[in-house]
Amino acid sequence: MNRTADSRDLAADLREREVAADAGLAKSFTDRLLVVDATTDGGVPGDARERLHDHDCYGADEVYDTGDRDASSAGAVGDATRHQFADVQTRGDHHSYVVE
Repeated sequence: MNRTADSRDLAADLREREVAADAGLAKSFTDRLLVVDATTDGGVPGDARERLHDHDCYGADEVYDTGDRDASSAGAVGDATRHQFADVQTRGDHHSYVVE
């Protein structure tokens, strides 16, 4: 199974829900992230979090052990709240380089 295509399908499914203003893939230095802009005050609803967990995507703050109370919140974006979920199945597979 193609992990990237599967992740894109999950993001597309989340975008179809009224609770998500947007959802898509991004990369940190070494990891794939699924980013969800939630339109609800309570953040990403439990059923959507379950779908993300079923896909091995967990709150980035939780995965990186930042100590933040919310496992995924990355701050406000317009009228939405951005949440980042790290794909633990592909963790460390990506490489970014600094060019001097």
